[in-house]
Amino acid sequence: MLPFLAGAGTTAVLLLGASALADDAADDVGADLRAVGPQPAASPSPSPTPSATAYDNAVPAPEETGAYEPPSTPEPYPSGDSDPSPGDQVAGAGDPSCPDPTVTVATADELTDALATAQAGDSIALAPGTYNGAFVATGAGTQDAPIALCGPADAVLEGNGPDDDYVLHLDGVSHWRVAGFTVRDGQKGVMADGAVSTVISGLTVEDIGDEAIHLRGFSTDNLVEGNTVRRTGLRKPKYGEGIYIGTAKSNWCDITDCEPDRSDRNVVRGNTISETTAEAVDIKEGTTGGKLVDNTFDGSAIDEAGADSWVDVKGNDWVVQGNTGVNSPEDGFQTHEILGGWGQGNVFRDNVARVNGPGHGFSLTPVNDNRVSCDNKASGAKQGLANVACR
Repeated sequence: MLPFLAGAGTTAVLLLGASALADDAADDVGADLRAVGPQPAASPSPSPTPSATAYDNAVPAPEETGAYEPPSTPEPYPSGDSDPSPGDQVAGAGDPSCPDPTVTVATADELTDALATAQAGDSIALAPGTYNGAFVATGAGTQDAPIALCGPADAVLEGNGPDDDYVLHLDGVSHWRVAGFTVRDGQKGVMADGAVSTVISGLTVEDIGDEAIHLRGFSTDNLVEGNTVRRTGLRKPKYGEGIYIGTAKSNWCDITDCEPDRSDRNVVRGNTISETTAEAVDIKEGTTGGKLVDNTFDGSAIDEAGADSWVDVKGNDWVVQGNTGVNSPEDGFQTHEILGGWGQGNVFRDNVARVNGPGHGFSLTPVNDNRVSCDNKASGAKQGLANVACR
């Protein structure tokens, strides 16, 4: 095993082997997605109103249980063998190690070649140093033989400035483990298009023109965990999100053949996000059934012309739990209905919103069937906890 990631402070996970692994601006996936969550539908549907997901039990239905009462000790994920949580199904989750490398690279050309030829079971180790360029990964791993790209924090993938390109593009990959190193100085940091069952963990993504980490183009059942994201929006502040899930409706025809971008069942967990000029996390219409848990946000740098909250949820049936935010220009957490049938069924519980601003801790616009549970806390919010009664 490579020891360097333990010093990099990663919180998630990369293990190989059957015994160790368990806006801006695409579908079917295999049956082996249980590695990081339940299978998505065989193909995306053009209907704007998604069907029920495997996470319906994350939020008790009012007609079945009455008013929602938060548990005394909230669980971040639904329990039960029949409902595994994305990310939790990666064996060894939390183990700060990478598989033994099959290749070690020390130059940008070596990295480019290794990414171009990577096959199931390969593990690419980055030596400390700076790798200048735009790097693309396209290979397909498997549940039992994922592909790994690992390095210490002082292995730096560096783009050519905030107007240039994606620094690391995970293009149609499946079962990748990307961990530990630093990504900086590109238009976008890590872009995932059509990524499936892939883990992005322990990275430092900084000094980015637009958004730092973006999952889009039917990217499903992925885990984004334990990353440090900072200093985004250096090109256009309104595009400076920290972590971005899905695609805005205005770009569906460019990214997903005019269909909703069903980047579903993704987990965003334990990330530290600061100095973003737009939302720390932007969850777009078209996405369903994800988890946003145990993240930390500092909105001190949000540009009010482009954003007014740490988190904006426009998808459906997301669980937003255990997050802590400080300093927002307006509200802490928001929902929005950009398109009929979207921005519904989201639940916020056990979050701490130190807003220090003129708005609410939680603003549901419109309310739809979104819910704010009474175990959420807000301080420094001039208009109080929420624009709805907690339940």
